[in-house]
Amino acid sequence: MKLILTHEVSNLGTAGDVVEVKDGYGRNFLLPRGLATPWTKGAQRQIDQMKAARKAREIASVEDARALRDALQANSITIEERAGESGRLFGAVSTKEIADAVEAQLDKKIDRRTIEIVNPIKSVGDHHVTVTVHPEVQARLDVTVKAAK
Repeated sequence: MKLILTHEVSNLGTAGDVVEVKDGYGRNFLLPRGLATPWTKGAQRQIDQMKAARKAREIASVEDARALRDALQANSITIEERAGESGRLFGAVSTKEIADAVEAQLDKKIDRRTIEIVNPIKSVGDHHVTVTVHPEVQARLDVTVKAAK
């Protein structure tokens, strides 16, 4: 099945890419979640628009991306969440909360969709997340979660 990705999908591609996937994966996972649309001849215009939008959001050069990576890795961010007596959070820390904390504490703007949390952050303490700053540059961001008073 030939599809056009509308969002970034791990291990498959980014928005605007035309990919060939197995029918079941496309029909049961990608299409229902809105991660892809069926490929047609007229969809080339849509691909061009998505690529233009991605270029506008993407950091222009690798040097700027490396500078942002160095700034993210040099600092850690602190997030306060409600937690129980044992240090377990009521819920989990989301990528939006991390992106907002980076903007508030470090004065750097990152897209929440570029943040990858391997293990859900559900406890108080130090955690690490990966931020894809540029297709060639990734940063490791330290997140400290504290119990809100």
